[in-house]
Formats: sequence, C-alpha cells, structure tokens
Amino acid sequence: MSEERPHIHRPKVETFDIAARTNVDPKGFVRPVEHYREEPWGLYMARHADHPRFHYLESWIIPELGIRASIFHFTPEHVRDWDFYVDIGDFTRGEQVWTSEDHYLDLIVQTGRSIELLDVDELLEANTAGILDPKTSERAMLNAARAIDGIAAHGHDLDAWLTSVGMPVTWR
Repeated sequence: MSEERPHIHRPKVETFDIAARTNVDPKGFVRPVEHYREEPWGLYMARHADHPRFHYLESWIIPELGIRASIFHFTPEHVRDWDFYVDIGDFTRGEQVWTSEDHYLDLIVQTGRSIELLDVDELLEANTAGILDPKTSERAMLNAARAIDGIAAHGHDLDAWLTSVGMPVTWR
C-alpha cells in the first residue's frame, strides 16, 4: 500500500495593489478589489470572486502574526461548516502594494468548536525538496503553533485571540 505524496509546488505569491484596487492571485489572474482598508495591524481586502464554490472573499492580512484570515462567502450549494480559513506565510506591507508568500500551512476555524491544521505534508515536502529553506519552514510552524494555541486558548475564537494580542479586527 503506497501513500500518495503531495504535489510539490513553490510557495504561492500574491499581490494586493491598493492604488490600482487589484489583487493578483497566485496564478497571475488580476482581480478587481471592491474594498481595501489599511489598519495599524494590517490590511483588509474584500472582492467578488468568479469561483464555482464562492462568490465573495474577505481577507485580513496580519503581518506581525504571519497570518491571513479569510471568510469565503460560499454559494448555497457549497456551504462549509467553518468560519475562517487562515493561511500561514510572510506578508509584506509596501507603500501601495502588499505581497504575500504562502507557506503551505492552513487552519480551519470553527468558532467556539475547533481548529484544524492542514497541509503539514506540503510544508515538509517543500522543505525536504529545498523549495522552502529550514528557517522559513520553522517560522511557518511557529506561526501556526502560536495561532492554534492562541485561538484554542480563547475558546476557539479567532476574534477573541486577535483582540487579546492587541489586533482587534472588524470582521465586516
């Protein structure tokens, strides 16, 4: 019996151009952005999506914590039983353009119930293949662990954890 290995890919890079009001996704598609809002803790983005499973995306990029928390507004036939999808990575604030480099690890937050860590296999494969250096891999694991511990310690409530670390986020 053989286990299927994850597809090894370079870290996904995305840009958020505040002046142009665009978001360039990891595949290079330029998406118009409805709302950008810079905050002391990071960047808020909201845009329509032409995805078959969701029609709108809201994201809160928080560089200091190495996270991007997103709410996917799913279509009625693709509703999911979770509240937040959290990407772990490096997020860089520029004067007009922010960038993100996804470090494979993701968290699924069900407020008040649970938090799940995803894609550890992808991070380990990328590290083993030399696609992600050991220092960056370690930072990703530490950022994920800090988020998991913080969210769990606050009753599986992302908002409560962010408020406790001085980064109160307005979700809508």
